[in-house]
Amino acid sequence: MIIGAFVGIDIRTNVPNFPAASYVVALLKAHQITHVRLFDADARMIKALANSSIEVMVGVTNEELLRIGQSTSDAAEWINKNVAAYVPETNITAVAVGSDVLTTMPHAAHILLPAMQRLHLALVASNLNSKIKVSTPLSMDVISRPFPPSTAVFNSSWNVTVYMLLQFLKNTNSYFMLNAYPYYGYTQGDGIFPLEYALFEPLPSIKQIVDPNTLYHYDSMFDAMVDAVYYSIDAYNFSGIPVVVTETGWPWNGGANEPDATVNNAKSYINNLIRRVLNNSGPPSQPNIPINTYIYELFNEDDWHGPVSDKKWGLFDTNGVAVYSVSSLGGSSDVQGNSTGVFCIAKKGADPAKLKNGLNWACGEGHANCTAIQEGQPCYYPDTLESHASYAYNDYYQRMHIVGGTCDFGGTATITTTDPSKFSASFEFILLVELYTQLAKLMVINFVSNCDIVIIGKPSIV
Repeated sequence: MIIGAFVGIDIRTNVPNFPAASYVVALLKAHQITHVRLFDADARMIKALANSSIEVMVGVTNEELLRIGQSTSDAAEWINKNVAAYVPETNITAVAVGSDVLTTMPHAAHILLPAMQRLHLALVASNLNSKIKVSTPLSMDVISRPFPPSTAVFNSSWNVTVYMLLQFLKNTNSYFMLNAYPYYGYTQGDGIFPLEYALFEPLPSIKQIVDPNTLYHYDSMFDAMVDAVYYSIDAYNFSGIPVVVTETGWPWNGGANEPDATVNNAKSYINNLIRRVLNNSGPPSQPNIPINTYIYELFNEDDWHGPVSDKKWGLFDTNGVAVYSVSSLGGSSDVQGNSTGVFCIAKKGADPAKLKNGLNWACGEGHANCTAIQEGQPCYYPDTLESHASYAYNDYYQRMHIVGGTCDFGGTATITTTDPSKFSASFEFILLVELYTQLAKLMVINFVSNCDIVIIGKPSIV
């Protein structure tokens, strides 16, 4: 039985420039992500997740499914190699068998359940079946009439397969894995539903969404989708099978014909989703069963073929920079900016030659973003080696300290807990304002980390 509520993240490991596994795990920890779903059983990631306490769902790919579904020995080998070899150090709690198999690989539908059964028996043989559950992610396309939820039923084409699948989930105390995308529900809905409904935004009284049979009010398409699955399960006379959303998200960029794939919409959807899931309630028909959910996805997939939006679902670029600000998946603060309260700056009086070497390394091999300290850019002034080095050092440190990056730079850097953006004691300098060639004003100012300039002294005539 599913207890509590969590928001996890989906991770594809075959994206371009996929970072080192240790970096990915550090990124997950830094943003309080407690659950991940791997689309495969990537050994690098599974090893790196050891002793992290993060719960891990590993995946059998659709290609592997074809082999495992026909061979008990292959299923046992897969479990031994990809699960048993890593527990208990890596907290593996589920095996997702394939993805959208019934709708994307209908020819393989007949071997989906045998594959799940064989994998479960392999877990039993390893005495892992009570901790690690087996299921398969299915899309909303398996529901023939998703609205109103109370009349939703599974597509009759898969009656036998779905019934046997539900029987397996019930017998093994597992759960139904659902891939639910209100983005597609809205963009392919011919204008039936308002955008606010898809984004968890408040609906005006004239646009309330109500199931005419139950009179349940649905504040979001997400809740309606989940409830449609519960009612479809109930139509087969099954109960007590929780629904876990294994994929949901919103693309932040799209082509000319994809106007709803925007940063603002993606930011609204993801942040509203997190708040909704973490309120620990279920959909109207199952209010006491929380909707545990995995966001699709951690990184963008720029090499993906197809529409522009297919590439832009990630919360982060592979360098760890967030595409937009996201509420902490752990339920506290936003996952952006400096959350450590520790800053890295150049030491006062450091050797200029060493400072220059440190600055060059940070902006080069260290991959610090030094654009803002170039001439003509907002952080160019004060045009001193110490100031530029401090900016570059701190940019590098904030990006890389979670994966072991240090604040040293050949002995020219030091750690401080004084936030230079808040206290005037940091980065004070005298700036000669060349607004006039004959007269200049000498001002003591405070150079803050976001390059705002705050005058803290009276100007004087030179």
